[in-house]
Amino acid sequence: MNSWDAGLAGLLVGTMGVSLLSNALVLLCLLHSADIRRQAPALFTLNLTCGNLLCTVLNMPLTLAGVVAQRQPAGDRLCRLAAFLDTFLATNSMLSMAALSIDRWVAVVFPLSYRAKMRLRDAALMVAYTWLHALAFPAAALALSWLGFHQLYASCTLCSRRPDERLRFAVFTGAFHALSFLLSFVVLCCTYLKVLKVARFHCKRIDVITMQTLVLLVDIHPSVRERCLEEQKRRRQRATKKISTFIGTFLVCFAPYVITRLVELSSSVPIGSHWGVLSKCLAYSKAASDPFVYSLLRHQYRKSCKEILNRILHRRSLRSSGLMGDSHSQNILPVSE
Repeated sequence: MNSWDAGLAGLLVGTMGVSLLSNALVLLCLLHSADIRRQAPALFTLNLTCGNLLCTVLNMPLTLAGVVAQRQPAGDRLCRLAAFLDTFLATNSMLSMAALSIDRWVAVVFPLSYRAKMRLRDAALMVAYTWLHALAFPAAALALSWLGFHQLYASCTLCSRRPDERLRFAVFTGAFHALSFLLSFVVLCCTYLKVLKVARFHCKRIDVITMQTLVLLVDIHPSVRERCLEEQKRRRQRATKKISTFIGTFLVCFAPYVITRLVELSSSVPIGSHWGVLSKCLAYSKAASDPFVYSLLRHQYRKSCKEILNRILHRRSLRSSGLMGDSHSQNILPVSE
């Protein structure tokens, strides 16, 4: 194993560690906080988190073994199962992000009727459609025997070894990525750009009121005026940064792998094995970044994490005080006798 392979293996191990810890923490927050569970986006987050954990526990270790051994890491049946899960979980992840963007669009554009438009039942129906959509392509690939170990990506995924099926496999691959990656990307752009438009409109209204107030308050201290103007500037940038993060992480993680899969269909363009594995690692890294992008940096999840940590520390302090009390009583008993 050369330095490139060692670096890719280290990247996979790091991704697995961060993904496992962060997604497990999101699950703990969902189990701990009833307020989070009552909201419709909790179902989308739960679906996304469980998919990320399955990918971390099942698919990433097999890819790591493939990188280290430079060959198929398991038997044919296990590899086909892993390829089925790889295709299903990737599609489910993309569609879950699209569902979360639709939820944000409804919440921002229709704030007064959000609870009526996005109930838990509606969210459950969207998750059910996500599963059916995500199951369709791996089921078809399984029936056509297009699941197995792909040497270019050192992983069990979509592949076809028969030259006479090249055209059919190319059409299938193009349709798969169009109805998973491209569809999700279009939904993300349409919904979040609409959210950004509404957010900027509200920022302009707040800016007008702020400027009118500053004009009326003649005796206001210059430092207070500067702080108001700085907050006004931060408010305008906040929505843009969040939406850029949502769309940017989606593109950075998934686009290299999808483009590589499409370029691979053209035999005239050679693709290095290290780039193939790196693009797969980038796709896996979405499982590690999702908990921070969609959950852990939000106020409710931060609050839930603090409550969990305080409960753990409180139990430890009670145990330590109990042990100290027992030892103290044991020391006193011989004296009293």
